[in-house]
Amino acid sequence: MTRKISLSLMLLFVGTQIGVTQPAAKAQIPVAPTTTTKSICSTQLGTAIDAVINRPLFSRGRWGILVQPLSTGQTLYSRDAQKYFTPASNLKLLTTAAALQQLGANFRIRTSIYQNGNGVLRVVGRGDPSLSDTQLQTLAQQLKQKGITQIPRLIVDDSYIQGDIVNPTWQWEDVQSDYGAPVSSFILNQNIFSLKLVPQAVGKSLQVLWIDAGEAKQWRIINQSVTVAQNQPSYVNVTRELSGTVLRIKGQLTTNSEPSLIDLPVVDPNYYFLRRFRTTLATEKITLGQTLVESGGINQQEIAFVESPPLSELLMETLQNSNNLYAEALLRALAVKKTRVKNQTSADVGLEVVKASLTQLGVDPANYVLVDGSGLSRLDLVTPEAFVQTLRGIARTPTGYLYRASLPVAGKSGTLKGRFQDTPAEGIVQAKTGTLTGVVSLSGYLNAPKYEPLVFSIIVNQSEQPTTVMRQAIDEIVVLLTQLQHC
Repeated sequence: MTRKISLSLMLLFVGTQIGVTQPAAKAQIPVAPTTTTKSICSTQLGTAIDAVINRPLFSRGRWGILVQPLSTGQTLYSRDAQKYFTPASNLKLLTTAAALQQLGANFRIRTSIYQNGNGVLRVVGRGDPSLSDTQLQTLAQQLKQKGITQIPRLIVDDSYIQGDIVNPTWQWEDVQSDYGAPVSSFILNQNIFSLKLVPQAVGKSLQVLWIDAGEAKQWRIINQSVTVAQNQPSYVNVTRELSGTVLRIKGQLTTNSEPSLIDLPVVDPNYYFLRRFRTTLATEKITLGQTLVESGGINQQEIAFVESPPLSELLMETLQNSNNLYAEALLRALAVKKTRVKNQTSADVGLEVVKASLTQLGVDPANYVLVDGSGLSRLDLVTPEAFVQTLRGIARTPTGYLYRASLPVAGKSGTLKGRFQDTPAEGIVQAKTGTLTGVVSLSGYLNAPKYEPLVFSIIVNQSEQPTTVMRQAIDEIVVLLTQLQHC
């Protein structure tokens, strides 16, 4: 991005429990709704769902709902199912469906080092979201095994992914957070860095401890924080300019409380990668001379490489934990399937591939408008019908079982682990969550005990109600679906 953006991160503490301001496109955990074990006929379903969403406290919000049997297009319930809604992280259902269809379950993202003669090595990043310091060590060890102890010149080739490293439609509150980290050819440690704020004696500033000593050299700290007595409230506010080098720390922590871990997105992924790789090479006693970031060039002999886990595992992280970075990386990985025209970004090409793939699955292109791969943008528009069509379409494919297995399970895993516990829905719902301010969504599959398998999409927009209240209402509707029976 070219414009300057202020970065702030607010942490609120209550006792020893830490609560982070709501991460957009990720889910928090509500209290499971109180339910009964009654059964209802399909003809009664509409009245039962209406009784939930027509409550006065939901009068100002918009509801979009579609419930159908998985095997047929028969509609059991519909409310504005063909109208556009902001989907939040439900959008990841579309990105991952396309990735699985187009790339295949065994697809891996490769990071390579080439030797081009005259002591010049070229590192080519291809947007692997799983790349970590562990893989950097593997690369360094491979070089050492080749007898390389000195690298006179190292070129970092970032040409594989083209375009803005941060979607220009994302809100600044998201860009400043770890869940809005930049996506580029080089993604290392999910493109975030960390520091700890440690309380001292009462009246003293919080101590700043860097997890990465190399990153500490990139910043100037203005520490306006303070340590307070045990009976005082705790809060921390860390701000910076995205293109700047100053971190300002405000707020207070109580003495003897646990340190606060702060995760922040890196500013320049290329140079973050270079700094970490130089450190890793040094541990293997390989000296590094000149470094250069370059877009494009000739790659001759590959002498070292690492690969991501297969796509089937990348999908698990994307959907189970609603990982925005992984979703955006997969969107750009789709660009390799299509020739890019001049000045077209990798994300734009990826979106074209998503659209073509969804059409193959039977999804009406008029049912969505996409601008990113994660759902973090508020310019994304999707109908509940699009999600139902996607879920049904992918279920008919040979890899549909992998897609479904990647989804959180009610009361058991991922972002649904804390939902539906001790309700009839526990263990029989596989669905994707979604959350932005004023937006809550849930779309997925349900194996009804006394009815055929269902596919559903429920989206709430423009609600002033707390997220937990909206989510509990959605959960009530899902529990109603578990009680369906043929009458």
